[in-house]
Amino acid sequence: MDTSHQRQAFAGRIVLLGFGCIGQGVLPLLLRHIALRPAQLVILAADAEGFAAAEQAGIAHRQLALTPANYRTALEPLLDPGDFLLNLSVDVSSVALIALCRERGALYLDACIEPWAGGYVDRRLPAAQRSNYALREAALALRRSDAPGPTAVLAHGANPGLVSHLVKMALLELAAGNGMAQPAPASRTEWARLAQRLGVRVIHVAERDWQVDRQRKVPDEFVNTWSVPGFVSELLQPVELGWGSHERHLPADGRRHAGGSQAAIYLERPGAATRVRSWTPLAGPYHGFLISHGEAISIADYFTLGTDDAPEYRPTVLYAYHPCDDTVLSLDELAGRNWQLQPRLRVLRDGIVSGVDELGVLLLGHDDGAYWYGSRLSVEQARALCPANGPTSLQVTVGVVAGVLWAMRNPACGVVEPDEMPFEEILDFCRPYLGELVGAFSDWTPLEGRGWLFDEDLDTDDPWQFKNFRVQ
Repeated sequence: MDTSHQRQAFAGRIVLLGFGCIGQGVLPLLLRHIALRPAQLVILAADAEGFAAAEQAGIAHRQLALTPANYRTALEPLLDPGDFLLNLSVDVSSVALIALCRERGALYLDACIEPWAGGYVDRRLPAAQRSNYALREAALALRRSDAPGPTAVLAHGANPGLVSHLVKMALLELAAGNGMAQPAPASRTEWARLAQRLGVRVIHVAERDWQVDRQRKVPDEFVNTWSVPGFVSELLQPVELGWGSHERHLPADGRRHAGGSQAAIYLERPGAATRVRSWTPLAGPYHGFLISHGEAISIADYFTLGTDDAPEYRPTVLYAYHPCDDTVLSLDELAGRNWQLQPRLRVLRDGIVSGVDELGVLLLGHDDGAYWYGSRLSVEQARALCPANGPTSLQVTVGVVAGVLWAMRNPACGVVEPDEMPFEEILDFCRPYLGELVGAFSDWTPLEGRGWLFDEDLDTDDPWQFKNFRVQ
């Protein structure tokens, strides 16, 4: 696969905040695709994991956990106009960092909108305030129409990030297959009209991780193919999903938000204890964890037609994630511990012996039933394409670097979401790193094979209702 691109010129400094699994995987891509001297990079991280790689590359690094009390003192000397803060940390407020970058004239990108430490699980706060919905609204509130300011890209990794571009590509593929081939829509409204005409009622970010490590999970250990703290914080958040205009059964534990876009609802239960039915080409039908993710909100909002509270059209959007099998075992043990994290944490990367990460978007409800479009990336492919990466991390890190390059070329756009960026440009960069890009049709519905074992509460008149996807 050809991963050669002309290197992007950049005169400023890049501050890489966080150097865990994703930070370590991003570094070789930054050095490959941006014309940088080691002196232009500095790494700031809460722990020293991976610092050996920074030392080998001659890159300055410092161990420091950022807090509300010290982040300004630590970062202000490192950020001048035209510099770039690449935030790949956890437990550091994205909103605080974006505001600081705006003051300093620096560019910004993160892979997830984060609160300060403990913000996801602070039981003193109502569930609505611990949601990705609330974090997104706070970040979007930094926008200014009079002076956009330096570009700050929100949540641009794999998902959130890459999947927003895959949705648009999938819509065009679906349109072409239905004799509606057309140029890419030029506006948000045109994209929403296309999805409406195609009859897309539900969009799943449908992911099945098949990776296997030579060292299997042992008791009192949580293993994962990417950041354990990052994943567990997502698992313990309230469930969130974009809420479609066709939905007619608000769940008993479902709640609407008091303000904002009204594009999503939340459930009064964590994603770690909530499953939904979904489908990928390799897995077929599967049960995935319904994980709260920013793309479920931003995609649903982007494809809304009409008023926020009574839209003419909006798809239901959710993330249905089946991690690798040893992570599922880790989750089962975590639940048995009443959500108290195991004492040993391990990221699976160098010891993985086989498997692929199947990450894509599943468009449902149209005349063809179901259409999945996405990346199927194997361990062998990922290792050949970029050092310090496995399939899961590479799907994230290539999305991060694509967003960084776009921000460098477009430095004065203010706060930007993935859905507002040029999907073709991003996918052109990412495609060589994604293994097989696969499109697959299916006649699967969440009602398939149901009703013979238990008397379930189903809406058999409309298979695309959320209640049919939820595992009861």
